[in-house]
Amino acid sequence: MDDAAVLKRQGYIMGTTLGEGSYAKLKSAYSERLKFNVAVKIIDCKKTSTDFLEKFLLREIEILVMLNHPSIIKTYKIFETSDGKVYIVMELGAQGDLLEFIKTWGDNARKMFQQLSSYCHDLDVVHRDLKCEDLLLDKDFNIKLSDFSFSKRLYAAPKVLQGIPYQPKAYDIWSLGVILYIMVCDFMPCDDFDIKKMLRIQKEHRVDFPRSKNLTGECKDLIYCMVQPDINRRLHIDEILSHCWVQPKARDLSSAAIPHKEGKSSRVTESSGTPEPYADEKSATKLE
Repeated sequence: MDDAAVLKRQGYIMGTTLGEGSYAKLKSAYSERLKFNVAVKIIDCKKTSTDFLEKFLLREIEILVMLNHPSIIKTYKIFETSDGKVYIVMELGAQGDLLEFIKTWGDNARKMFQQLSSYCHDLDVVHRDLKCEDLLLDKDFNIKLSDFSFSKRLYAAPKVLQGIPYQPKAYDIWSLGVILYIMVCDFMPCDDFDIKKMLRIQKEHRVDFPRSKNLTGECKDLIYCMVQPDINRRLHIDEILSHCWVQPKARDLSSAAIPHKEGKSSRVTESSGTPEPYADEKSATKLE
């Protein structure tokens, strides 16, 4: 039985494909019971590894069932068919995801980042997978967190890339720094699939910003402090929320460079175009 027939039996009229991967796809659908459109994540368990099923899929389902918060994509129903497919019916991000919408943010970057940071603080839940593609926007352009399964390495902190366990909440702080960089620069701070090279740059704490974006010192400082490889010096969520870029009224607390933890100076630099550490064409992927 195909997906459309399966969903029809459950009371859903299948619509368009919103996304597709090697073992899963995301479809829009109309719920005859709810009387509005929903999203349906369809996972073909036969195409996945046992490791994925045991470590990631089960964890995601457990979390989705447990969570009920206005800032998290709501899950309406989860069911499995005899041919090994899992269907997760959830709230539809009517305005798409942050990655799609980033190029139109402009001055709204601060407002949306405030919202995202506040959610991470209030929810007190470790996502471990914060990335632009999983930050969905509702009809009023409010951010909704989704996809609690597994992480994408381009947003991952050095210790994650090395497989070294550490304080779980620090995972999300690093990812927040990467997300903010993308919001204000329109490309990844490190879009390089050479993990050894990426890890070296991260551990050296090299952050470069394009001059063309005219970013303020406060904005660059905040990003720099969030992508701090030393987790003991990385900002906590409370420090992010009180930072002078997030709270502009706090700017008068310091008119000079913002001191970092333990008084270390930053290696924030500017370039005329693409960040120097990732100057090759492959690694400077513009968000389009």
